[in-house]
Amino acid sequence: MKKRRVVVKGDCSSRSSNSTTSSSVVRTVRYVECQKNHAANIGGYAVDGCREFMANSMEGTNGVFTCAACGCHRSFHRREVETEVVCEYSPTN
Repeated sequence: MKKRRVVVKGDCSSRSSNSTTSSSVVRTVRYVECQKNHAANIGGYAVDGCREFMANSMEGTNGVFTCAACGCHRSFHRREVETEVVCEYSPTN
């Protein structure tokens, strides 16, 4: 499974003048099932059934984008992004 985590920091609206509130937006990116149509050249539709992208570490730098299970490029796999917003509240005395 290939996951990439992106953290973006920002400010939440303060609850009172004596507090500090900050927020973090956490995005987790996963590449799931392969959607490459292997029968496109004959006018059909057939997928190979690869359920999840796994980086191929055997091919050097280009192997990062090649799936070890099906051999397709990462761009053929469906991209799934999960976004989570976390607000942190800290009172100041």
